[in-house]
Amino acid sequence: MSRLTVSMPEPVCLIDNDAHGNLRVVPEALDILRRIDQLVVVVGVVGLYRTGKSYLMNKLAGANKGFALGATIQSKTKGIWMWALPHPTKADHTLVLLDTEGLGDVEKGDEKNDNWIFSLAVLLSCTLVYNSKGTIDNDALQRLHYVSELTEHIKVKSTTGSEDEDESSEFMRFFPSFVWAVRDFTLTLELDGKPVSSDEYLENALKLKPGHGKQAMAYNMPRNCLRNYFPTRKCFVFDCPASAEKMKVLDDLTDGDLEPSFVRQTNAFCDYVFKNTEVKTMKGGYRVTGKMLGNLAKMYVDAISSGQIPCLDNAVQALAQIENTNAVAKALASYREFMAGFVSLPTETQDELSDIHGQAEKGAVKIFMESCFKDEDQKFQLELMKQLEAEYTAICEKNVAESKKACQAIIRRIFKPLEEHIESGCYAEAGGYLKYSGDLKTFVSQYKAAEGKGIKGEETLNEYLATKESIGQAILAADKSLSEAQRREEVNKARMEALEQERKASEEQRKIMEQRILDQERSYKENMEQMLRKMEEDRKHADAEYQRVLNAKLEEQAALFKEGFDKKARLMQDEIDSLNAQKAENQNTGSRGFLSTALDTVGTAAAMFLPGIIPKVAGMGLSLVSRFFK
Repeated sequence: MSRLTVSMPEPVCLIDNDAHGNLRVVPEALDILRRIDQLVVVVGVVGLYRTGKSYLMNKLAGANKGFALGATIQSKTKGIWMWALPHPTKADHTLVLLDTEGLGDVEKGDEKNDNWIFSLAVLLSCTLVYNSKGTIDNDALQRLHYVSELTEHIKVKSTTGSEDEDESSEFMRFFPSFVWAVRDFTLTLELDGKPVSSDEYLENALKLKPGHGKQAMAYNMPRNCLRNYFPTRKCFVFDCPASAEKMKVLDDLTDGDLEPSFVRQTNAFCDYVFKNTEVKTMKGGYRVTGKMLGNLAKMYVDAISSGQIPCLDNAVQALAQIENTNAVAKALASYREFMAGFVSLPTETQDELSDIHGQAEKGAVKIFMESCFKDEDQKFQLELMKQLEAEYTAICEKNVAESKKACQAIIRRIFKPLEEHIESGCYAEAGGYLKYSGDLKTFVSQYKAAEGKGIKGEETLNEYLATKESIGQAILAADKSLSEAQRREEVNKARMEALEQERKASEEQRKIMEQRILDQERSYKENMEQMLRKMEEDRKHADAEYQRVLNAKLEEQAALFKEGFDKKARLMQDEIDSLNAQKAENQNTGSRGFLSTALDTVGTAAAMFLPGIIPKVAGMGLSLVSRFFK
């Protein structure tokens, strides 16, 4: 299904400071994000003010102008600005670029605000670009003290663990990839006289210093944080783009006006970001849409403004409540719209209504599955099932009412001559009964041939004929032309015809009820199949999250061994073993967990409907789950 995207002509401010200096989400930007149903790829840039961050964001947007550039010593970007565009290489994805206020702005002079801006960029991004000038040396790393303070501004869990608990794996599960962009780089990429790549240059700068003294700890702190918190690291170095004079009008320059090496470096940077930045995910591997990103930004900023620390677990739980409630409402609206567009009451058969309902329900469940996440115990899916069943029941009841209304109108029209003859006394004469019964049979045949009666044709006819039994008996008793034997024969004949009509009415009702049961069975099957597919998809995303963290930890362990920190590397083994165990449990117990949850869902759902179908539906659930895991 194609999802709604937004292509903004220019950036807008997403987060700024109110009159009291508190952070707030700008409502207009929030409205834009909430209109984006597509999955989002979020790239944020941070760095000291006046280092050219906005230029890189404009290049990612494929534009020369957009995010404000400046040629003076004043910082141009305030707060966090956003630009949402169709992703240039990932179909049906939206690229969201976040340009942040320059850190260390002397005019603002608010380090606390800088920390929150940096933390929000980390929380919202899939790839975080750190932009700096010159070289990556100890001074540059010490200026990146915001990384060292992240754990003071972000919580993973709502409950506090033990003091020795290493949270680095938890942070790594949701922290973005880290790209260091070194601008105006003038050194030669060499180490010990040998050429190195920009990545090797970064990793060399992140090497740890042996020792446990204060100086060594201060030296290692930002390096440890970058190595332990960010799952992947990448470095790009950029030559100076142009002369000082040209730099004053940078947003008016074309690639032809810039240094060719800088253009090549910029293109390589953009290609890497487009290719390697994955969809924004939350803790647990849940993928994020634009609407979800807007809600996350609002939650984080509200927490900060109220003096709290943003908590990932709480954000996931709160967002799940919002998104799943909206998913139920969206699915229900889709069902109602489909039924209103295709159902014309009364339907000629229950099968006709059932087929339309089946299509509408399948589409509604699909919409729900695409929008929901972390639906624990399938609480919201069961609510949707319950509401869809209630909607369908109401439509079925209306179909019955409309059918009866149509049948009664047909009866009034067709049987009008009969009613007039009875009123005028036409049948109150010798031979009147045979004329009455003949006319009645003719009108019944005409009624049965009439179209537009709906599903209650036989029952409505049966009810009408029942009102004529006493009249027929009176006409028969008054007809002196019939012998006693003929009279008894006519009585028996009328009784048999009445019993046959009652049988037809009962058969009509039986077929309706049988189809309703089939509808419920189909509903269970559809919900079960889509639920199992969704759960397997979620398990794969969670597995990928574990693997990403595990790979990063293994690389870090190998680097520590290489640098001679054998003891520290061996201590990491417990963490790696724990990650392996969690991944194995996620893989090995997934099927059993799905089976248990699926059967619980079937049992709960069946209890909402007819008790007589529970065994059949539960058996069908077992069959579906078994087939799914073959």
